[in-house]
Amino acid sequence: MAAERGSPSLLALLLLLAGGGQRPGAADYCSWRGSGLSWEPRSRAVEQVHLRCTEGSLEWMYPARALRVVLEPNLSSARRTTVCIKPASDFQGASIYVERAGQLHLVVSEAEGARPHHVSCFSAHTPQRVALFLQASPQRDISRRTASFQYELLTNQGATGPEFKKMALVEAMCRPCDNMELLMAICSSDFVVKGSIRNVSHDSENHMSQVDVSVQKVYRQKNRIFQQDEASGEWQGPIRTLLQCKVKKGGGDFLFTGNEHFGEAWLGCAPRFKDFMFIYRAARERGANPCEFQLN
Repeated sequence: MAAERGSPSLLALLLLLAGGGQRPGAADYCSWRGSGLSWEPRSRAVEQVHLRCTEGSLEWMYPARALRVVLEPNLSSARRTTVCIKPASDFQGASIYVERAGQLHLVVSEAEGARPHHVSCFSAHTPQRVALFLQASPQRDISRRTASFQYELLTNQGATGPEFKKMALVEAMCRPCDNMELLMAICSSDFVVKGSIRNVSHDSENHMSQVDVSVQKVYRQKNRIFQQDEASGEWQGPIRTLLQCKVKKGGGDFLFTGNEHFGEAWLGCAPRFKDFMFIYRAARERGANPCEFQLN
């Protein structure tokens, strides 16, 4: 893919980096928060931020000139990695590029950043070091603008096909899981819950569907996506999946599994609970279950 028209040249970026350095601000190893107002007005240097986690966030208030963000996660292997970026709903004031093979490629334009649920993903050719370049948009006044986003690095996804894709295409599965995939899902998923489908809604614009679940039992969840309703006392929560999966409301109890991305649950394996119990008990009798699961 060629560099986008209007994007800054990488040579110019490297020359400007010579005068820059690690950008001070409110930071830890995963996230950074800073302001362009604190920069030296006459300097043309590109400031740098280094983040060393597989997920986190960045908030750049009053964007000015440019900011280079280097993601250097502590990955033990060089497996193919997919980087996903989710701009905040009020993303303004900058565009995001990725450095690749000596060129800068547009990932998120300022206009795209304001779209709800918009997530951009791309393959990282060097998983241990991914460089993003944020270029501030020209502005005539000093009104408040904030370019903020969340990021995640997904490894071992076997991502193929288009370089840029929606988050759903990375993780969601439409086909039923086989027995081994199901047994592994209860061991490694971010959430495992037993429940029934309350409602299914579809978002054709963003190519997503949402399954609203009435939860009977939470076996595991990474964050508090499934919560108890104060009024009814019922546990419930939303799960997202691809629109192309054509999910429909069905009766009975299911075991919902999947992973969380950017604070949202994405559907993985979801067998009927009675089918799961049959598969798990048979595997345990053979000593083939990869982990223990609470049956009661």
